[in-house]
Amino acid sequence: MRWVIGGVMVAVMLVVTACGSDRQLPAATGIPPSADTPIRIGSKDFTEQFILGEMYAFILEDAGLPVERMLNMGSTDIVQLALLSNDVDLYPEYTGTGLLNVLRLPISDDPSQVYELVRAGYAEQFNLIWLDPAPMNNTQALAMTRKRAEELGIVTISDMVAQADQLVMIGPPEFQEREDGLPGLQAVYGNFALREFKPIAPDNRYQALAEGAGDITVAFGTDGEIAVFDLVLLEDDQQLFPPYQVAPVIRANVLATHPQIAPALNRLAPLLDDATMQRLNNEVSGNKRSPAAVAREFLEAQGLIQPR
Repeated sequence: MRWVIGGVMVAVMLVVTACGSDRQLPAATGIPPSADTPIRIGSKDFTEQFILGEMYAFILEDAGLPVERMLNMGSTDIVQLALLSNDVDLYPEYTGTGLLNVLRLPISDDPSQVYELVRAGYAEQFNLIWLDPAPMNNTQALAMTRKRAEELGIVTISDMVAQADQLVMIGPPEFQEREDGLPGLQAVYGNFALREFKPIAPDNRYQALAEGAGDITVAFGTDGEIAVFDLVLLEDDQQLFPPYQVAPVIRANVLATHPQIAPALNRLAPLLDDATMQRLNNEVSGNKRSPAAVAREFLEAQGLIQPR
């Protein structure tokens, strides 16, 4: 798998370099797969994506389809271009990420509108299909320990911005470049400067915050650690962040060859609300269980796959 990911990373660099801020990603390419070709399931590089990727894989295997897992591939750009370059067939994506980071469309806070925009945009531009979205909203957010937030009197992002030059923020490296990351915060809340931004692997953010490595961390609404570490989410008082519902995004030619994929994965969507996803994430990140074990246990309990 390393050569595939490495090749995709080079391709991402070439596309971004060639297109600059007005990049245009290609439509999905590749000949239609045969009926016995494994369905290649990708994911990004954090806990929730590992769990969702395993869920998709178990559901399709239970439906009799061969599956190849290609999880933990990296950032949005890497996995999206892998999908377009015929290196993976489907992966879990978030509607807000599709809206802002892939399609580069204006922010909306209406979940149905955001979903329709990304569904139509991906089909038209990339020949990719969004399946049904889950009700969960893994919105981007900023979190602080309750003690530190109360000490500084910070409740909203505007409060944070007023003291930004004294604060250290922890977050994934891509947050420094994303439209819904630091550039978006600076565009909406004013061109503030942090004392420091510390890039850190997504799964290490909360432990680093708890150990005092920073004042604020980039958070996501369904992270299990929010309750475990007694964190507070800062109010997005200027409404930067759109809804981030998750759904499988799949290559159209793969769905045409295997139409049973859509109803199989769509059965999962309504079961994934915020509380459920927080609990599942904490089973992995907090209780150190494997994503595969957590995914299988949930699917069996919900009757979506046959018990072993």
